[in-house]
Amino acid sequence: MRHVLAVAALLVATAAAAEDLYLSLEAALPEAPDLVTEAAPKRFVLLEDGSVYVGGTQSIAAGRLEKGELKALGKRLEKVRKTPGLGASVTFGEGAARYRLVVAKGKPLDVVASGDPATAPAALRGLAGLIAELATFQHPSLRAYKPASYALRAREASLPGGCRSWSFPVRVEQAVAAAQRVPAAEAAGWPTGAQAASVCVDDRRYAVTLRPLLPDERP
Repeated sequence: MRHVLAVAALLVATAAAAEDLYLSLEAALPEAPDLVTEAAPKRFVLLEDGSVYVGGTQSIAAGRLEKGELKALGKRLEKVRKTPGLGASVTFGEGAARYRLVVAKGKPLDVVASGDPATAPAALRGLAGLIAELATFQHPSLRAYKPASYALRAREASLPGGCRSWSFPVRVEQAVAAAQRVPAAEAAGWPTGAQAASVCVDDRRYAVTLRPLLPDERP
């Protein structure tokens, strides 16, 4: 199955305010007619205060790292930055997996990695181990995150099956032109994240997504 890497937004839109971002990790999703990778939550987002958000295909869990955990992570990142020959893109080996790691705290780091982290060569094992850990991150503080709002997007497309009626407080043309913020109440009963819903408006069909927004994140 082919994979695609979600197109990265500008750093200011990655999570909360840009100055609060510590790091983020994006991971590829499988291609499917009803999946829109750009609407998927990022796999891992960490803010400087220790707030952490872990995304799946549709939903997000939120938690917090302790100061000691942040310090340990900082040391790991320093070792990763010293990887000989580390560039904007690296290959771990065979495999369709794709990741993008962005570190905003300290010396900036922005790396796209492809392949299975478990097969990474010795020189890249530090980076591969970090990416693998963030991609499958577990923490006792994690709880289901309930977003206050969503980024509503629509594009003309015919998805398999029937279709819903447009029920949002903005016109579909606005959601086609740019992401529109809608309150969580408007998203009740709709698929969220990368899972698109089929919507019919007049004689046109649309793929509609609702990306959960982190606190203070812009659509």
